[in-house]
Amino acid sequence: MGKFLLGLAVGVVIAVLIGIIGAVTISSLKSKPATIADGSTLVIKLQGEVPERAPMELDLPFFPGRPSLTVQNVWAQLRRAASDPRIKAVVFEPEGTQIGWAKMQEIRADLEKFKASGKPLYAYLKTPGAKEYYMATACQKIYMSPVDTLYLKGIRFEMMYFKNTFDKLGVQMEVEHAGKYKDYGDQWTRSNMSAETKEVMTSVIDDLYGDLTGTIAKGRGKTTEAVKDLIDEGPFLAKEAKAKGLVDGLLYEDEAFDALKKVLKQDELKKTSEKDYARVSDSGAGLGTGQKVAFVVGDGAISRGDSESESTDGIESESFNKMLAKVAADSSIKGVIVRIDSPGGEVTASDEIWKQMNELSKKKPVVISMSDAAASGGYYMAMSGDPIVAYAGTITGSIGVVFGKPVLKGLYDKLGITKDSLSRGKYAGIDSDYQPLGDAGRKKLKAGIDSDYEDFVGKVAASRKKPFSEIEPLAQGRVWLGDQARERGLVDEIGGIDRAIEVLKKKAKMPVTDKVSLTVYPPRKSLLETLLKSSSDNTAEAVLSKAGAGPLSRIWQDSRLRVFLKGGMLRMMPYRIEIQ
Repeated sequence: MGKFLLGLAVGVVIAVLIGIIGAVTISSLKSKPATIADGSTLVIKLQGEVPERAPMELDLPFFPGRPSLTVQNVWAQLRRAASDPRIKAVVFEPEGTQIGWAKMQEIRADLEKFKASGKPLYAYLKTPGAKEYYMATACQKIYMSPVDTLYLKGIRFEMMYFKNTFDKLGVQMEVEHAGKYKDYGDQWTRSNMSAETKEVMTSVIDDLYGDLTGTIAKGRGKTTEAVKDLIDEGPFLAKEAKAKGLVDGLLYEDEAFDALKKVLKQDELKKTSEKDYARVSDSGAGLGTGQKVAFVVGDGAISRGDSESESTDGIESESFNKMLAKVAADSSIKGVIVRIDSPGGEVTASDEIWKQMNELSKKKPVVISMSDAAASGGYYMAMSGDPIVAYAGTITGSIGVVFGKPVLKGLYDKLGITKDSLSRGKYAGIDSDYQPLGDAGRKKLKAGIDSDYEDFVGKVAASRKKPFSEIEPLAQGRVWLGDQARERGLVDEIGGIDRAIEVLKKKAKMPVTDKVSLTVYPPRKSLLETLLKSSSDNTAEAVLSKAGAGPLSRIWQDSRLRVFLKGGMLRMMPYRIEIQ
């Protein structure tokens, strides 16, 4: 009865919200479309996560908020602003961004391309770290507050291990893997890095640090060695950053805008936010549309399912495959860019997507564009034989298979819990949390993992048109960066969205001068669409889960955790790299 009443209450609230939102929507439809004044300055505020897949759009007068920009949004807005005669300048304001290295490289390249238009491009930084500063070095001028701090101090990798904790709890983790670098379970079975992990992470940090210092040197007109020496002195107070030539001026935000106003010779700066600019018409701006290209986004860990969740984190094979089939059947689509940002996931789910990707490739010209990560199952799904474009900093490969399960008997003993069971079948207890695998169970499991690993390597070899013997040494579960993967033939090109479009044009035999219009799949959905879908669910639990209510719900919405808790064999990247 309590659950029924809760569901009823949630249903009533949703019905009221739908009514209110519907009224607001009808009212907004009657209003005039937004316009951009001539001589405008586009202000791009980049905050928090910059996902590949568009999150739900929440645009209510009584519930204000700034929808997250996607990577494609940033690319499109800067590309558009460069040729839009209404836009005279761009101010870039990154703050507290939560993105990986490849996305940093994309956004910085987009800023560089805008700068080539000759229009002023300024950056205003607020307590910037390495990520914000890295992107801002593409700008002509970098400003920050006189009392701020530039947290530029190098790169540090820290990996957390739980073996000692599990030992105290009486929990034993059973992990089997194929590939000596497939160290996905090490955080539970070790207390420090293995020699293999240290080897890989050393190559990764050296490569990224080289890119950081080289990019800053290019942007600020310094030598790489000089930048390395400077970083050893960081972090920097604002006055130090200015004295060292890392920023151009120490101004408050309004003063920075005043400086731009003088350059533009305007009495008043006409600011346009990235949110407003996304919603205006191009009519009268001289910006035409081009050939329709699908931009299909696969973002997050891979699992089986068809929930069509509005979460931005997770690729569910059935719903993703329906989307691929829809794109394949659309005769108006001239080509497809599949954008992947995934650490991998379930073996069967990634295989189902791999098959549908190959079906799509038979019907449309396809190019794969890899974002921060296309590793393990994320790399596997890209093995359609189509050209692969990755960034120099894309986490790539991790061609391997892993299985893990917790044995909780020691913990149960501490809690006074016992289990008594009956079974039939030699391997009936292979996934039991009360007993270890045993020699026979481990041998049986290892045979399955090895078979799946061989299948993985074989499909990579076929897709990359190389012999198995050449691919297998590059596999072993090892993570490569995009530039390292390019040198070894695991990807074809280094670049971002622009390069993917160039490659697609060539494959689809489009003239180089043709414009393209990217149509994003799945599209951003409104709160009204989400609530209408949610109201059809018959449990309060489903509604609350989709609303993201409560800390437990937010934890569960992490697709990596959901995939791991399902158990079974995984094609999952060993670790997650976060730049801070």
